[in-house]
Amino acid sequence: MTKRRTFTPAFKARVVLGILTEGLSLAQASRQYSIKDTVLSRWRQELIERAPQVFDTSRTRDRRDERIAELERIIGRLMVELEASKKLSDFLN
Repeated sequence: MTKRRTFTPAFKARVVLGILTEGLSLAQASRQYSIKDTVLSRWRQELIERAPQVFDTSRTRDRRDERIAELERIIGRLMVELEASKKLSDFLN
């Protein structure tokens, strides 16, 4: 049983951009990189479909801001719990 190969996103992007910009056919790229042409076709289609997301920073920024706000709330709650624990520890000693 052969182990399934995995490719980094950077490698996939480089191969697909080579197909798109250098005019390589799927068959040529398939032979050059030893990857099935159906896989390359799927990568190309995925890149074309997701290309607009590369330039859409508003959604990414919103999610990042939400995550930062959530983490700040957690830190605040933990700070309150820590202070309460310190006071209780001082009171009991």
